[in-house]
Amino acid sequence: MSGIRKLAADTALLTSSGLFMRFVAMVWQVWLVSRIGEPGIGLFQLVMSVAGLSATVAVSGSRFTATRLVSEELGLDRPGGAAKALSVCTLYGLFFGLLAGSGLLLLARPIGFLWLEDARTVRPLMLLALEMPLTGLDAVMHGYFTAVGRVWKGVCISLLHQLTAIAVTAYLLSAIPAGDLEAACRGITAGRLLAAGLECAVTAVVYADDRIRHSITGNACTDSSLDMVRRALTLALPLAAAGYARSGLSTLQHLLVPVGLRASGLGAEAALSGYGVIQGMVLPAVLFPSCVMTAAAELIVPELTRRQVRNGGEDIRASAGRIMGLGTRYAFLCAAVCFSLGDCLGTVLFRSPEAGRYIRLFALLIPVMYLDTLADGCLKGLGQMMFCMYVNIADAGLSALMIWLLLPRFGLPAYIFTIFFTEGFNFLLSLWRLRRISGFRIPGKDLLLSTGTAVLSAGAGWPVSKSTSAGNGIPALVISVLVSLAAYALLSLRPGAAAGRPASW
Repeated sequence: MSGIRKLAADTALLTSSGLFMRFVAMVWQVWLVSRIGEPGIGLFQLVMSVAGLSATVAVSGSRFTATRLVSEELGLDRPGGAAKALSVCTLYGLFFGLLAGSGLLLLARPIGFLWLEDARTVRPLMLLALEMPLTGLDAVMHGYFTAVGRVWKGVCISLLHQLTAIAVTAYLLSAIPAGDLEAACRGITAGRLLAAGLECAVTAVVYADDRIRHSITGNACTDSSLDMVRRALTLALPLAAAGYARSGLSTLQHLLVPVGLRASGLGAEAALSGYGVIQGMVLPAVLFPSCVMTAAAELIVPELTRRQVRNGGEDIRASAGRIMGLGTRYAFLCAAVCFSLGDCLGTVLFRSPEAGRYIRLFALLIPVMYLDTLADGCLKGLGQMMFCMYVNIADAGLSALMIWLLLPRFGLPAYIFTIFFTEGFNFLLSLWRLRRISGFRIPGKDLLLSTGTAVLSAGAGWPVSKSTSAGNGIPALVISVLVSLAAYALLSLRPGAAAGRPASW
C-alpha cells in the first residue's frame, strides 16, 4: 500500500507542477509578445526549432537509460551497480552534449545564412550551443532522481530553472531597445544559458547531498565497466535514433515555413509575423488545457499494462473506453470554450484580433489533438511504443513534404491546412490501432450528447466575454470561463445523464 501511495503522491506532484509551470510559461509568452512583437516571436521560434534538434542530440535517450539502469541495479540490491550505471550515463550525456554543442557552434553560420536565411539567428544559435552540454547532464540527473523515487528534487530544480530563466531574460530585455529583434533573441538565449548553468550547479549540490543521505555504495555490480557501457548503449542508441528522425523532420518542417511564406509573396517581416502568431500565440493558447490530457495519458500507461499482463481483455476494453470517453467530454468542452471566447482570448492575452480569429479556427482541432495524446498513452500502456514512434515520424515527414509543396503557392492557409491534415492523419491511425488492440467502440449517441453539452456550456459564458470592450478584459475572461464550467457541471449532473451513458464508453 505504501508503494501505491508513493506512486499517487509522485503523480500528483508531477501533474500539479506541470500545470503550474505551463501556466507560468503561458504568462511569460504573453509578456514576450508584448515586448518583442509578432516578428520577434517568429524569429525566436526559428531559433528554437534548431535548438530542439540539438537538444535531442544532446539527450540521445540518456534520461530513460539512466532511469532504467539505476532502477535495475537498485532492484537487484546493488547500490554500487547503480553508482556505476550513473557514472556511465553521465559520461554518455556529457559526450553527446558536447557533440551537439560543438556541431551547433560550427554550423551556426551555415544554418543561419543558408537554412533559416536570416543572419539575425546566428548569434543566438551560438549561445544555445553552449547550453547543450548542460542539457545532456541535466537529462541524466533527472533520470536518476526518477529512478530513486525522489522526483520532487527534479521538480524543484526544474522550477528553479524556469523562474531563473524568466527573471534573467526579463532583466536583459529591459536593457534592449524596442525593435532590435536580433538583440532580443540574444537576450532570451543568454537568459536560458545562465539559468541552465545555475541549474547544473544546483543539481550537482543536490546530488552530492543525496548521495550522502542515501548512500549508493555497497554491493557492487557484477558487470564490468564494458558490460555496463554495452547495456547503456543497447538502451540509449535505439531511442536516440528514433528521436533524431522525428526531431530532424520536425525541425525541417519549421525551417520550411518562413521560407515557403516568403516564396508565396509575403515580405520577411510579414512571414515571421504569420509564423509567430500561429506558433507563438495560437498553439500555446489552445494547448494550454491539454496538460490535463497529458497527465491522464501518463496515468493510464501502468494501469493498461497491468491489465494486459493479466490477460484481461474485457478490462482493457472497458478501461480504454472509459478513459477515451472522459477525454472526449473534456476535449469538446475545451474546444467549445476556445471557439466561443477566441476573440476575447486573442484580445486579452496577446492584444491581437488576428490571434483571436486563429484561436477560434484551431479550437475546431482541439478534440483531435487532445484525444490523439490520450490514444498514444493508451497504446504505450498496451506495448505499442514502436507503432506510436512510426506514426509520429510519418506525421513529421508528411508535414515537411506538404509545407515544401504547398506553402510557396498558397501561403499561410496552406500551413494551417497542413496542421489540420497531419493532426487528423496521426489521430485516425492511433484511434484505429487502439480500437483494434483494445476492442472498445465509440457510441454515437453519447458523442452527440457530449458535443451538445459542451456547446451549451460555452454559450453560457459567451455574453460575459463581450464586456472586454469596456476595458475589464481579464476579469471578464475569467468570469466567462467560470460560468461555462458551472453550466457544464449543471448540465452533466442533470437527471439521467450518467445513467444514459453506454457501458462501453
